[in-house]
Amino acid sequence: MSVSTGPVSPRVANQRRVLGLLQRGTDAVSQAEIARTLQLAPATVSNVVRDLVRAGVVETTLGSGRRGTTVRVARRAGLVAGVDIGHRHLRVALGDLAGRVLASERAPLDAHHPYGDALALVDSLLAKLLTDAGSSRDDILTVGFGIPAPISDEGLVMSSAILPGWVGINAHDVVQERLGRPVHIDNDANLGAIAEHRIGAGVGHDIMAFVKVSSGVGAGLVVDGKLFRGAGGTAGEIGHLTLDEQGPLCRCGSRGCLEAYASTSTAEALASPQLPGATFDDVIAAAGAGHVAAVRILEDAGLHLGWGLAMLANLLNPSAIVIGGDMSRAGDLLLDFVRLGLRRHALPSVATHTLVVPAALGDRASVTGALFLALECTELVPDAGVG
Repeated sequence: MSVSTGPVSPRVANQRRVLGLLQRGTDAVSQAEIARTLQLAPATVSNVVRDLVRAGVVETTLGSGRRGTTVRVARRAGLVAGVDIGHRHLRVALGDLAGRVLASERAPLDAHHPYGDALALVDSLLAKLLTDAGSSRDDILTVGFGIPAPISDEGLVMSSAILPGWVGINAHDVVQERLGRPVHIDNDANLGAIAEHRIGAGVGHDIMAFVKVSSGVGAGLVVDGKLFRGAGGTAGEIGHLTLDEQGPLCRCGSRGCLEAYASTSTAEALASPQLPGATFDDVIAAAGAGHVAAVRILEDAGLHLGWGLAMLANLLNPSAIVIGGDMSRAGDLLLDFVRLGLRRHALPSVATHTLVVPAALGDRASVTGALFLALECTELVPDAGVG
């Protein structure tokens, strides 16, 4: 969870540590386990749990045997919401304060949608999820919101490459005004990195990258177990690494960008002469059936993506690179060539020790990360303490 920037009392600090531990798992935890894991005195844990129970934040169950009383985040404590906006889709999810995803909805978007249309659809899907859950908008404490674009510290969308209908918009302000709840916004690849590092394919890898490959290419970077955003919040914009300055024109205005070789839009455009009107999923199906052109499209995309990831790996030296986004649905038809491209262009010592694996959470990685962002930014324990 996020906390206020000012100093807090040891009592409040311990309350937040206990809540943080409870939110990292879905099972109830015994007070003895909490004390052992956080290296707190049993009496301290008992006092913290008593205060949090009185505040309605956690609930306890009297266990049997040596396990004793167990503690979990109370379902009645409130909800969080996560939103993932894409180039041609959006997903909305509802979660509880224990980090459990309760329900989600996905809907298509026009590729050049105005931001107002997307927000109206988010509002509608969120209302449906709340109705189905028997809850109201007031039950949502915080909303995490992911956008496939660099975001300034003030919440401005700083690139028109993926979301032309959002550029120059203060996303934080317009989203918060529309949804009527506190909102925290981040790049969608950063959110995917949070989710995969916490519960997905990146568990145990404290230096890792989550690379989302869809209509664009972006990376979320985890360094020493923490998300690395860079000085201006735009770390991980690898889609615009130049592979060939005489290469195809990229929508950013440059030539030969990684994104111009490895994206769903590029794959669909290359397939159109032989597979008119084919979606990226159609390209995957054709490649799986042995269609020569479709196979070559995925091979070329994978080799170029591996080339770009080699640059990232040489610089960051991650133990794992997790591939997510729409292109990851191609599985090893793509990833085998990503690994080959990485081996060709990375230092041998780097390539040997860098795992390239598909996202465990699939296309839910970013919206799950949005829920985790909302959790981290939800102030359950005020500075004055509870009780």
